[in-house]
Amino acid sequence: MNKLMLPTAEEALAGRNTPMQLPSEHYVHRGHRLQAPFPAGLELAVFGMGCFWGAERKFWSLAGVYSTAVGYSAGFTSNPSYEEVCSGMTGHNEVVLVVYDPATISYAELLTVFWQSHNPTQGMAQGNDQGTQYRSGIYYRNTEQLQQAEKTRLRYQQGLTLAGFADITTELVEAAEFYYAEHYHQQYLAKNPAGYCGLGGTGVSL
Repeated sequence: MNKLMLPTAEEALAGRNTPMQLPSEHYVHRGHRLQAPFPAGLELAVFGMGCFWGAERKFWSLAGVYSTAVGYSAGFTSNPSYEEVCSGMTGHNEVVLVVYDPATISYAELLTVFWQSHNPTQGMAQGNDQGTQYRSGIYYRNTEQLQQAEKTRLRYQQGLTLAGFADITTELVEAAEFYYAEHYHQQYLAKNPAGYCGLGGTGVSL
């Protein structure tokens, strides 16, 4: 299997019906739930921007973010394991789920962090991480999120072009099932401050 090419639904691993067993609360935001149900009035966003360890840290640090989680989405395999995703045979991306209060932080502000925190021109890779699970992606949950994603993509492309970067390869796809990653991946860099983070931006502001 070429790990830089997405499998078809027929080629993908079948997976399983059993979801990951997880702690009930967020490791950083103690007392806040890791999984739904979340408090009323909060909204969800899902982004893929390379290795999900560093991506999650970018978002849990923001005022107005209630909870975050890392997981797998935009593929075919149900409840995949990390090893299965890394095999390139699930079609999933490593993504971060962001649960936020729109009265404190807007989706547009989350998009700014998304664009500026990674290089969205690298295709099936991010930095030295190679594979379909490291692709850049915005997984919108409604029309408003899609419109804002398209608007900011166009604006950021203009800045990237002026700075000499290639075309954006970020996929804009309607959000599908979010499968939580294993417990040890959740808030990994808070538990392991010296852990690997391959996330790096372009230096171009939105």
